[in-house]
Amino acid sequence: MRVFCLVVFLAVLVLRVAAYTPADAADPSYLGTWKFAAAVVAPWTTPQRHPDAAERARLMGKTIVFKSTAIAGPSPFACQGPHYKLTDYTAGLLFQGAFDEMHARDKSVDPGKVAAGLGFTSKAVRTLETGCDFDFHFVDASTAQVGINDTVYTLKKQ
Repeated sequence: MRVFCLVVFLAVLVLRVAAYTPADAADPSYLGTWKFAAAVVAPWTTPQRHPDAAERARLMGKTIVFKSTAIAGPSPFACQGPHYKLTDYTAGLLFQGAFDEMHARDKSVDPGKVAAGLGFTSKAVRTLETGCDFDFHFVDASTAQVGINDTVYTLKKQ
């Protein structure tokens, strides 16, 4: 009987491990192809800094593909071995805390209003942490945003 129980336990364990994928760690709805559809100057940009127009031109129309084991796309977004995690962020935490930093410099800046200006209408913004250099913030199920070099890019799910 003991041997039988051990065999059943090992069989269940093997089946569970075989069925596990890295995307099981989070809702896999973000997997797939996303296209750079729009770009705006980031709200945190100061008059002394200017977004890179050449970078914007290079990225617009390109795609990022979120796979369970990699992110394929133009530099600097390509990444081998991402560690996906979906988290809810407050407005202040979006774009590596840029809106909280704006508020710290100027108390009249409301992170929620700044986020709303980019289309975020919820107090909790679903964010895909990749374990790479970038987090992707979801406006809705088919729209995500990412910030780089004083530009906020909007990606649309294809």
